[in-house]
Amino acid sequence: MPALDGIRILDMTQYEAGPSCTQALAWLGADVVKIEPPEAGDPGRSLAVGGVYSPYFCNWNANKRSVALDLSRAEGRDLLLRMLPKYDVFIENYGPGVVERLDVEYETLREVHPPLIYVQVKGFGISGPYAGYKAYDMVAQAASGAFSTTGEVGGIPMLPGPTMGDSGTGVQAGMAILAAYIQRLRTGKGQHIELSMQEAMTYYLRTRIALAGNWGEQAVPRLGNMMGGAPTGLYRCAGGGPNDYAYLITVTRPHWDALCLAIDRLDLVVDPRFESGELRMANGAALVEEISAWTREHDKFEVMRLLGEAGVPCSAILDTKDVYHDPHLEQREFVKTVEHPERGEVPLLGFAPRMSESQVDLKRAPYLGEHNDEVLRADLGLGDDDLRALRESEVLG
Repeated sequence: MPALDGIRILDMTQYEAGPSCTQALAWLGADVVKIEPPEAGDPGRSLAVGGVYSPYFCNWNANKRSVALDLSRAEGRDLLLRMLPKYDVFIENYGPGVVERLDVEYETLREVHPPLIYVQVKGFGISGPYAGYKAYDMVAQAASGAFSTTGEVGGIPMLPGPTMGDSGTGVQAGMAILAAYIQRLRTGKGQHIELSMQEAMTYYLRTRIALAGNWGEQAVPRLGNMMGGAPTGLYRCAGGGPNDYAYLITVTRPHWDALCLAIDRLDLVVDPRFESGELRMANGAALVEEISAWTREHDKFEVMRLLGEAGVPCSAILDTKDVYHDPHLEQREFVKTVEHPERGEVPLLGFAPRMSESQVDLKRAPYLGEHNDEVLRADLGLGDDDLRALRESEVLG
């Protein structure tokens, strides 16, 4: 049985911060019903490409059902309120003021369904001087300090690649929902959960802040790709491509010894320039060149294999295409396939948690309004005539 079998979520989220949360819960077995505006749905559906089934949308909305419902109409809002008691969780991540205009804020919905767990994900939260500001992933990352720690020494701040401001917040929202659900099992009470993307992002900066921030008294510097000091760092490999690099890290003396043995340079172990960690850092440029002479003779995957087998923490710099074709991920069946209406079977990356007693098959993201009839029949007992009238009045998409 799926771990979250029986938990039902009304998902009024868009783009990524909210959808990343509800997708994770759906992959754990929750029944997630996505409420979308009828005309175009979640704006993420058409992000970067035409149509309403973009790769972006597909990657954040698997295993959900879609109901296209016009909440700006009294009839649409009434349907939502009638559905509400059938659900455990309501979650939204619209911009400031939207749920208030639609009159679906916490106090309103709690009156209809007191045990409800009501979740809001906002760029800067719902209080404080920035509460009215709009935000996206990169805005939250900028406001958290992430930009300031990313980039080359002496260079400008740089946007990190992963969208942690969105999806990192979403994962924390999912954790809070599960905690609130467990608490409700004990107390019978629902509650309001609020997350600020700015605040959530700081969770992922704590190591950098702890190592170099001196309890907030100084800004953490940008260290580029050699963070930690030689020999830890990024090394050019054979091939000449933009991602033909490997990254290795030596934390302990055994790591250093294993590295020297793996590259057949035992002379480095007794080289007076590199006899201690302090000396290796002080003579970092020379040490990097010694190691680079070896890495440049091997492709990045060979570097990863040779060092990994020797016990040195190391990885090839996989680009995003490499990830889809990585033999390790393929063997672990992490890369899945789902149906796409225009392209047939397409690959989709899986979900990291693997639970021995909970299996949930990966399903494609829903078409806009695909489950209108299915959900409204089951939740509200609507018949053919009711559904036809709602479509004709354009309350349903």
